[in-house]
Amino acid sequence: MTDVEKNDLFTDCYELLDIFKENSPIHEDGSYVLDAIKPCFNEMIDYVMKDDPEVQGLKDFLDKTDFWQAPASTRFHGNFKGGLSLHTLMVLKQALIFAKPLFENYFTCPSGEKYTITAKDIVIAAVCHDFCKTGFYGVEYRNTKDITGNWIKQPFYKSKSDNRNLGHGNESVLMMIECMPSLIKNRMVIEAVSRHMGFSDLSESESFNYSNFLQNPLVVLLQLADETAAQWHNL
Repeated sequence: MTDVEKNDLFTDCYELLDIFKENSPIHEDGSYVLDAIKPCFNEMIDYVMKDDPEVQGLKDFLDKTDFWQAPASTRFHGNFKGGLSLHTLMVLKQALIFAKPLFENYFTCPSGEKYTITAKDIVIAAVCHDFCKTGFYGVEYRNTKDITGNWIKQPFYKSKSDNRNLGHGNESVLMMIECMPSLIKNRMVIEAVSRHMGFSDLSESESFNYSNFLQNPLVVLLQLADETAAQWHNL
């Protein structure tokens, strides 16, 4: 990457973080406003994709699926209504925070000029990384006692039994390409989304060449952002 391209990348990351701060649905005390998630997303997406003809395809996917209402998991991080969108937004924030120190370090390595990275790549990878969780969970009910000892029906999330899964990351890649077909040519973003779970989402045969994917700095960035969003911020 040229110095101008690097400067544009980091400037855009800072601008996106400013947009997040101005529109964030997450308060300093950890509370959040679900209705504020979508406007924050749209502001950040429009910043990097305002002239992209596929931006509407991305927004249509978010609106036509249960992305805004779905949980991020059944019993771990984000296991509540709206948890998926909130987790995704936190992953995007973490990716933007880590982008400058991570990429500056990457640019000093022998293969540092192999990839050209843009803020748009970061945003798309973060927004799409868990697309596979849309339509994945259903609500069921179990009998439990309330504080007075009375039996009540308590709702809980459960994975749907009819799901067919090619792998967490690969399912997200398929959905990403369906709403933004041109990304079929962006291998860097495809690899980041496909491998964002690290070894935990790989078959035994895939794990043999997994280290090759770590040469892609966007893979490393998205893994770091996903893990810290879930483990540090519980989102």
